[in-house]
Amino acid sequence: MRSPLNLTRISETEKKWSGAHCYSMHPARTARFHHTALVESEHIGEGTMVWAYAHILPGARVGRDCNICDHTFIENDVIVGDRVTIKCGVQLWDGLRVEDDVFIGPNATFTNDRFPRSKQRLAAYPQTLIKRGASIGANATLAPGIVIGEMAMVGAGAVVTHNAPPHSKLAGNPARIIGYVDATPEASSARLVEQMGDRTPLGQATVYQLPRAKDLRGSLSYAEIYRQVPFEVKRYFLVFDVASEHIRGEHAHRTLQQFLVCVAGRCHVVTDDGSSRHEAVLDSPAKGVYIPAMVWATEYKFTRDAVLLVLASEYYDAAEYIRDYGEFLALRKTHVDNPAAD
Repeated sequence: MRSPLNLTRISETEKKWSGAHCYSMHPARTARFHHTALVESEHIGEGTMVWAYAHILPGARVGRDCNICDHTFIENDVIVGDRVTIKCGVQLWDGLRVEDDVFIGPNATFTNDRFPRSKQRLAAYPQTLIKRGASIGANATLAPGIVIGEMAMVGAGAVVTHNAPPHSKLAGNPARIIGYVDATPEASSARLVEQMGDRTPLGQATVYQLPRAKDLRGSLSYAEIYRQVPFEVKRYFLVFDVASEHIRGEHAHRTLQQFLVCVAGRCHVVTDDGSSRHEAVLDSPAKGVYIPAMVWATEYKFTRDAVLLVLASEYYDAAEYIRDYGEFLALRKTHVDNPAAD
């Protein structure tokens, strides 16, 4: 008679893979398997628990301290990081990469073939990446080949067909960004003017209440260089005709500064300095957001009539852009630890 939990020892030399997660397996690591679980892989990390009727194929790799719940299935070309929770009824198919500290809710569905046919296999399956700390809600469905960014939150039942930015919150079918995790909203306009005059901090960015004049002929709003706009403007561009489910930005600049004004309609701006996030609503031509260098910025929730004016301190240079959030975090750490390095 086998006991409900069978203690299994795994011995494996250190292994590394070149994807998003790197892990190692050392001799004498332990994992616990329920007696009904079928674990064919030898690459299971210390402290990982595999519960009833789970099935892990030989090529799968699972990190340390994971919780693999009842009736889960993990295919061969799957890598799971450390401290990952996979709830009941989840199948992880070839091509899936799950980084550390990810939560996958019950019956979440992953796919790896956009045009599946019976008994027809792809030569190589697209890689789907769930990045560090992300959460996938119950019954969510993810299309193949997408990236769910660091700490993103996918709501229950969401159908995700495109990449999810770091820290974003998604819901609906098709899934849309409804907010950002831990983003601090700005104070009300009346409070801003009362406490800060014409400007208020938004993390390392700044929200400006721009001068506005109104009479019988209409309204006028303006800004002056080195007063409201704290840099010399060398370039401008307009963002418009953005569908409400789409997002813009999702990058930082090494040295370039920006000033944003929504001259028509409305949009939201999220700024991220690597340690905290703040959100502002641009809903008036008399309101602007100053974004300094080395701040990650995202614009979303555009109304159909929105026109976003962006003033820039430098001419266009592709090398100025930091488009990978992980690279941004590393550069931010260097920037904070050694400001002279800039």
